[in-house]
Amino acid sequence: MNRRFALLQAAFSLVALAAVVWWASNQEAPQIPTSGKALGWMAAAAALYTVATVVRAERWHRILHLIGVDAGRADCYSLTTVGYMGNNVLPARAGEALRVVLLDNKVKAGKRKVLGTIVAERLLDVVVLGVIIVGTAYGVLRGRDILPTDRPLLIAALAFALLAAVGIAANVLRKRGALERLRGFARPLAGAPLALLSRSGVLMLAGTFVLWAFEGAVYLAVARAVELDISATGALYLVALANFVAAVPAAPGSIGTFDAAVLFGARALGGAEALVLSYALLLRFVLYVPITAVGLLVLVARYGGLSALRSARLQTSRA
Repeated sequence: MNRRFALLQAAFSLVALAAVVWWASNQEAPQIPTSGKALGWMAAAAALYTVATVVRAERWHRILHLIGVDAGRADCYSLTTVGYMGNNVLPARAGEALRVVLLDNKVKAGKRKVLGTIVAERLLDVVVLGVIIVGTAYGVLRGRDILPTDRPLLIAALAFALLAAVGIAANVLRKRGALERLRGFARPLAGAPLALLSRSGVLMLAGTFVLWAFEGAVYLAVARAVELDISATGALYLVALANFVAAVPAAPGSIGTFDAAVLFGARALGGAEALVLSYALLLRFVLYVPITAVGLLVLVARYGGLSALRSARLQTSRA
């Protein structure tokens, strides 16, 4: 991995984590609920996240078959957990590369072709999360003096400037021949994303809405466990916000960035400071700890454990 990129990731996480720690140090100590009702909600959150993971794995299985990669359902389900484990403990979201390499070792379809299915997954997620955040942000935050609702021209101007900058950069790259080299590299990646432009792709898009609805239910169930008063719409807003922020380069497990997004979003929704920190801690536990443990067990049981991990990372560095 590029050392500069690793330093950039660490810097983002350290800044975000420092902000979280500073804010938390000025609040009351978080209270972890232990009542039967709270534990029931936590169990429900874990069960809902299990269902969301199954839906995510099934979607990957169907994308693979859509482009003719004969991957078994058991491998798709297993490697989904391994991928999340890798993202949570390895830098640069290496879990994605890990599941690409481990699956390609079995199906021999070509790493770039398999990687294209990961790209297709991310495209579906971006579309759905974009719809969710646009559809919920103004509704849940209106009247809280957070959104610049009185400056639509400024927002439009910034968006236009960003598009113009992208266009200028693309033109410069084209003149230097970089786009041709990029096309050659990206051609094997394009199969899965292009395959989404079909009836099957529409069904997968609908399934992605279902997937993120389950994730929203996880956020809502954890909120009920700590008696944080947010609505289903607010929970979906938090899902979209946290996952967009988690896409920022950060240390493994999106340390700092994910937590800052959840704290900011929950406070913006009107959550009491005494509850928001407890909410962020329990939400991180539900979303990160069980699937990391399961992914590690699956890696050891099915794919050769740490030796397979080292081999996969070596293959990734050579690709």
